[in-house]
Amino acid sequence: MEEKEIAALIEAGDASLGLELGSTRIKAVLVAPTSETIAVGSYGWENERQDGIWTYALSAVWEGIAACYLDLAQNVTERYGVKLRKIGAMGISAMMHGYLPFDKDGKQLVPFRTWRNTITGEAADHLTEAFHFNIPQRWSIAHLDQALLKGEPHVKDIAFLTTLAGYVHWRLTGEKVLGIGDASGMFPIDEVAGTYDAALLARFSELPEVQGMPWRLEGLLPRVLRAGAPAGTLTAEGARLLDPTGTLEPGTLFAPPEGDAGTGMVSTNAVRKRTGNVSIGTSAFSMHVLDAPLREVHRDIDLVTTPVGAPVAMVHTNNCSSEINVWAGLFSEVARCFGEEVPADRLYEALFQKTEEAQPDAGGLVTYNCLSGEPVTQVAEGRPLFLRTPHSQMNLANFMLAQLYAAFAPLRIGLDVLTQEEHIAVDSLVAQGGLFRTPKIAQQILANMLDLPVTVMQTASEGGAWGMAVLALYARADEGLSLADYLDQKVFASAKKTTLAPVPEGAKGAAKFLAGYRQALPVERAAAVLAEAE
Repeated sequence: MEEKEIAALIEAGDASLGLELGSTRIKAVLVAPTSETIAVGSYGWENERQDGIWTYALSAVWEGIAACYLDLAQNVTERYGVKLRKIGAMGISAMMHGYLPFDKDGKQLVPFRTWRNTITGEAADHLTEAFHFNIPQRWSIAHLDQALLKGEPHVKDIAFLTTLAGYVHWRLTGEKVLGIGDASGMFPIDEVAGTYDAALLARFSELPEVQGMPWRLEGLLPRVLRAGAPAGTLTAEGARLLDPTGTLEPGTLFAPPEGDAGTGMVSTNAVRKRTGNVSIGTSAFSMHVLDAPLREVHRDIDLVTTPVGAPVAMVHTNNCSSEINVWAGLFSEVARCFGEEVPADRLYEALFQKTEEAQPDAGGLVTYNCLSGEPVTQVAEGRPLFLRTPHSQMNLANFMLAQLYAAFAPLRIGLDVLTQEEHIAVDSLVAQGGLFRTPKIAQQILANMLDLPVTVMQTASEGGAWGMAVLALYARADEGLSLADYLDQKVFASAKKTTLAPVPEGAKGAAKFLAGYRQALPVERAAAVLAEAE
């Protein structure tokens, strides 16, 4: 599209916005009605560990959202010479799960407990047994039940429990709602009813620790909406939170708020049954849209949904790219010792390209990227660890390949449960995430580790924020199409993509690395019990 044409549609309020609060970056993507990206904004942030809890202060949420939106608005003005006053449709996405309880006056009762925490093992086991349905540690219901089991005094005062996306949406629109995909990380979903499973809600109310509470769970949870449903409009107060300059006008239509898993499925066109995708970031997850129920309950497999409510088998790993970022920071510091300031994109590109010189098995090096606990590998606490024997081939190429292998290894371990125990056929996966900004390197290593063809689309590095913008477009559309058909016909009809199959030697090397990784897991688990230095 020509810049004058884009400027006109922005001024007319025909652009749509997706805003996603990821683990290390808040990103906003503005799209045209064609789904073409026309402007972006971003803001970097980090979680904090307070009293043993991974958290983000809600003040930091609003500081980050306002800074991200300002960056987007300035981008619009600089590129197109117009101010961003009206937005046609918008949606909020964020890291899924976690625990955000509020009282009847809207007061936050305890600091936000994010998906990254592994403090709810007792409750997760207890609920999985009671429900005969896998409840992961990071799910909202696991956090609530753990607080009940511990007798935390705040639980009796809860009037509303939501996720980060649901919270931001509530403050911007006044609506206590949630997209069905994000809701499926709070409590199990009934696909047909399109809301929380009524039988399991009743079973929860019968648990001893729930007896005597002045509430019922169904009264605390957000109302569930499928993709395409209207989810409220931007209020005047919400417009000021988003844009403190006062330029943005209220009235924007909102799509149901979604989790990053749902927006990842949208941005990779993987919402139709028998499709799948992988999202790579601070955490990693692969999603497989099911056409039949799983036969068994697996603690390594979550059952969530697409943004329209179809069941999805999800392999989720708490750790992925963060440890790579730590080492990249160290290498950047080394460069500064020699008076060199290396831009981040150039640094990552150079480090990733170095892996092309590596031995296929990373020279016998083994590394664990656990900045937090990792349920898939039964690692209780975050303890990054690097191991080598005196005979390992220690060089930069092998070291970086080992780091990338380690980022993907738990994903492969979880995927093996689906393919080997449930016999689910996985022919290929579509991947997205910032690691794919360097063309082909991480994509090929992921294909080798998973031993599957991996496809990356042109929009891969835009990720969930772009996917949320597409869901906003869908909420505004009036074409009578299912979400899967809308994506096929209106969004991805001419999408550019590349597919890389596993290279035999690379897949053999990845398998050898994975064998060593599995063999040394007792060392990593032992390290996890060491007291963390204050």
